[in-house]
Formats: sequence, C-alpha cells, structure tokens
Amino acid sequence: MREGACKVMALCDTEDEYAQLMTEFLKKRKSLPWELHTYTNVDTLLETEEKGLDMLVVAESAYCQELRSLSPQCLVVLNESGVMKWEDISYVDKYQEAEEVFRQLLGVYMDIADVQLPFLRTNRKTVFIGNYSPVRRCMQTSFAITMSLMLAEKHPTLYLNFEHYAGISELLPDIQVLDMADLLYFLNAQKDKFRLRLQSILKHKGALAYVPPMKSGQNLITVTAQEWLGLLEKIEELEEYEYVVLDLSESMQGLFEILRMCRHVYTLTREDRIARGKLLQYEQVLALYEYGDVLGKTKRLSLSHIQKLPEELEQLTKGNLADLVKGLLKSLEEGGEE
Repeated sequence: MREGACKVMALCDTEDEYAQLMTEFLKKRKSLPWELHTYTNVDTLLETEEKGLDMLVVAESAYCQELRSLSPQCLVVLNESGVMKWEDISYVDKYQEAEEVFRQLLGVYMDIADVQLPFLRTNRKTVFIGNYSPVRRCMQTSFAITMSLMLAEKHPTLYLNFEHYAGISELLPDIQVLDMADLLYFLNAQKDKFRLRLQSILKHKGALAYVPPMKSGQNLITVTAQEWLGLLEKIEELEEYEYVVLDLSESMQGLFEILRMCRHVYTLTREDRIARGKLLQYEQVLALYEYGDVLGKTKRLSLSHIQKLPEELEQLTKGNLADLVKGLLKSLEEGGEE
C-alpha cells in the first residue's frame, strides 16, 4: 500500500470511447474520492501502477488474472455479458447511465473499504437545508437567516454563510474573532477536540448558533470540495444540531455536491427576464452534469412581493417574510412535501 499517498482508482477498458466518456464524466465530479488513472491497455496498466491500488475498475472483456498482482483494495468488473464469471469480485453493470455506474462504484468502495462518503448518505440525522440562487439581490441571505432564526426557536439549529461577501454586518467578525477559515484549520482534529474548537468559534443570535463567515471571500475559492463536505460531515457527527442551514454561493468549490447532500434546497429568484434566463441556464447545467436529483428537491421562490425588511436581524421573525417561512417550515417539520 502507498502510505500517505493519495487514493487512486484505475479504470481500464479497451473500448476507447467508453473509457474516454466515463473518464470525462468522473472528472466532472469534484467529490471523487480517488485520483483517476485511465487505461485502454492492460499491459500498460500492469507496467504503470504500483501494488496496493485503492480501487481497480476493469471492463469484463479486459479482465485477466494478472491484474490481481496489483493487489487492489477494491476490485470491480464492469459487467458486459450479464454473467458473473469470477468469484470474489464485485460487479457493476457497464451499460447503464454513468450516474448509476458512479453511485454503484461508490457503494462497493464504501462496503469494502469501510468508509463513509458524506454526499452519498441518505439516513442523515441532521437535516441540511441548502439555499442557493444564480440570481443576485433576490433576498437569499435574508430568507436563510429568517428560516434559521425560526427553526432555532424549536430546534438546535446552525447557520453557515458561504457567500463571497456576506453583507450582514451583525454577522461579520471583527479582525480578532475566529471565523469559518479557522474552523477549517481544525478539520482534522479528533472529534472531541473539534467539538471544543467549534464551540470556541460559535456565535449566537438568540437561540441560533452560527459560525462567523470568512473575513475575506477570496479564501472561499481555495477551499476544496472535499474540505467543505468533510466539514459538514464532521458537524453532523457531533449530533448537536437538528438543522444546518447553508447560505451558499458559486464562490465555493463543490457547490453541486453540497446541494446534493441537502434534504431541501431553496432557490430564490426574481421575475424579470434576466433572472429567468439565469435560472434556466443554472437548471440546464444541473441537468447536463447529471444533478437532476438536486432539481427534484428544489423549491423556487420569489420574494418580489416583500417590499421592506426589518433593519434588525431579530425582527426578521415578524412580518411578511416570516409568514412565508412559517408556512414552509410547517411542511418541513411535518416531513411533508413543500
């Protein structure tokens, strides 16, 4: 095994077109837990790769016993004939949608390598609520904070802001205050130590807990998708919050994967032509990159009828916006469709 090295998945298929298309699809997935090496020749694979591969995925027509000499932790054959010819090998149907191939490969990997991948879990105790819109000045942050404050009245709730410029002066940290960047620094700490670090960084507005957003939005761009997903998983492991409300932006890597791990997604928009065009383009990109499941749990909202918002955060729980959020939360807390 390559101690300390990055995890590697080798994909081998002598069918050039399939190998190329699957590679292109996988490389679009920012949450891929391996570095991907693709081969269309078995001999080249055997000559290039070291023993102890984390995962070896090989087409049935390319499989040979010599590949076992690489001692892969996880070996998967892309089944072409429908017949399972070899024992002690996991099989995934080659001729199905790329998204389903990807999910099944992750499932096999998690079972054999005994790891948990945060974006694939469906049995979450913590409810992640995503807020994201490609449309600017749509009151996304006001909506997300209002929802967070109202949830916190009944449930342990954490609000996290990932926007380039948060725009809420009451949430912005002074230069001496620890913020999201500091929390990421402690990401690899042991569970108990991470809990203490989080508690030292948390701020509160009434019953609502929040981590001060980054002082410099430029720092958001440098954080990897895996780091964001790891942070959310770490927070969930603490089992201290029933709801985590995410105020998201395109300034962060892994946006679509984070939306995927949310149980509910709210996309605020406006009613002008440019806003409709941006929303259409965003939805087309989601479909193109096979994030149709995100669209399936997204609720579009326009707040154009709300003319004035309170100046103080604490007052957001009263008024027209609060009434709208109250109706959404009633459905959400009852587990119904919104």
